[in-house]
Amino acid sequence: MNFSFWENKNWFSNIDFAIIGSGIVGLHTALRLRELHPASKIVIFEKGMLPLGASTKNAGFACFGSLSEILSDLESHSEQEVINLVKKRWEGLQLLRKKLGDKTIDFQQNGGYELFFEEDTEIYEKCLDNLTKVNQMLFDYFGSEVFSIKPNIFGFEKCKKHIIFNPFEGQIDTGNLMQSLLKTAYSNDILILYKQNLIAFGDLGNKVALELEDFTLTCQKVFFATNGFASTLTDNEVVPARAQVLITKPINNLHIKGTFHIDEGFYYFRNFENRILLGGARNIDFETETTTEFELNLKIQHHLEQVLRSVILPHTDFEIEQRWSGIMGMGKSKKTPIVKQLSENVFCGVRLGGIGVAIGSLIGKELAELNLYS
Repeated sequence: MNFSFWENKNWFSNIDFAIIGSGIVGLHTALRLRELHPASKIVIFEKGMLPLGASTKNAGFACFGSLSEILSDLESHSEQEVINLVKKRWEGLQLLRKKLGDKTIDFQQNGGYELFFEEDTEIYEKCLDNLTKVNQMLFDYFGSEVFSIKPNIFGFEKCKKHIIFNPFEGQIDTGNLMQSLLKTAYSNDILILYKQNLIAFGDLGNKVALELEDFTLTCQKVFFATNGFASTLTDNEVVPARAQVLITKPINNLHIKGTFHIDEGFYYFRNFENRILLGGARNIDFETETTTEFELNLKIQHHLEQVLRSVILPHTDFEIEQRWSGIMGMGKSKKTPIVKQLSENVFCGVRLGGIGVAIGSLIGKELAELNLYS
């Protein structure tokens, strides 16, 4: 591409820090780098017209894990590892709220609920049997019991009569969150270039070469915040996981308020104002949903609508307003996201495990701070 002198001077030369990905992690990385290096030149390269992946497509859950999810984690991780993961998620949420403000992101702590399909007797009884144990495990950190048993007051059908309540869980407006982060980045003299797809990169010793579709440039250091698209960076330690979502049109006198999980978190729904937003069911078609392609999976979308009609809103007329998908980054282990130095001047913060809202701000901070020790 034939740039002018002005374009080259202001956007493409003397770059101190290049960040690949303008989602929650990428923007927090840039903001923390700005705090650490006030005079540096920071440029974010984003391959989409908006942040691509999950940051602008998630369901807006401000949560740290349902009881069944925590019990599932305890089967493959030590108790301290699970506690550390919960702490990391909670600390990330508090950092996000502190940086942007509850009003800005429309944070509402309406509590979270876990319900169980009638056939999920084994998981249900396991949760009831281990509720006290998990509360004791988390008590020192939260200062009170996290999980309690409540009756099914919402009229959900084909579910067990009792649900598990978590008063600490909340919800946000994902659109407001990302707009606020972008405004904060612009106000801190952070440049963002959209529709810039990275083809290749190479560490040149004291610099990094970035080859994009239309041009090549160099920078001092590069930070990858591409999450679900990062498998090649990490020797396939990151597996892409597509999530299907739908939202209804406004529903009169909607009585459901809060965030809800089913089936170890594979299904999740919440109210947004007087609508229901429902996503998940990836576990009924894992193979198809292990992809970086943004397409609707009609099998899952149909299944989600059936759950909405038969379980969540069995006696309520509704219409679907919109359907979409987002790409998450998962891994075999949930111990921690991958935040590491790949070479002398290349770093990455990826594999957020489907809880980017909770943990993304903290991972961005940690990613930026890796540069302090390189």
